Amino acid sequence: MLVYQDLLTGDELLSDSFPYKELFGGVLWEVEGKWVVKGAVDVDIGANPSAEGGGEDEGVDDQAVKVVDIVDTFRLQEQPPFDKKGFMAYVKKFVKRLTDKLEGEDQENFKKNVEPAVKFLISKLSDLQLFVGESMQDDACIVFAYYKDGATDPTFLYFGHALKEIKC
Repeated sequence: MLVYQDLLTGDELLSDSFPYKELFGGVLWEVEGKWVVKGAVDVDIGANPSAEGGGEDEGVDDQAVKVVDIVDTFRLQEQPPFDKKGFMAYVKKFVKRLTDKLEGEDQENFKKNVEPAVKFLISKLSDLQLFVGESMQDDACIVFAYYKDGATDPTFLYFGHALKEIKC
């Protein structure tokens, strides 16, 4: 299994269990999330509770909740939305930090393709939900989520060059 960590913070953000599609020369990775039910599951094992002394008031008081699989699995923390000015300030700082960490061909590819990727994100800015890893560090890579063309499940966008592959 492969886990992808935030290159800047070490937070786990993704794994190979979630296939991705590269956009803008790999600057952005697009991953489909899904709403799933987490929590109590009513399992009928065929036993007769009244014969075994169990009553209606016995049992688990858990409530099932719907969560997005990627957010729940990697304990992503939602962040407040950006306005355009705040987003551009974040991106300038982030791109500089990330470019300094990259080498050779990765650095050149990132520099060449980051501008169209950022323009794409700006065009969707009002529709984006923002997440960071569980450490919630200030210099973390932001994970973006939005609903594509009326979809019921969210699509996530990651800066591909900001992910470090770790074999588990």
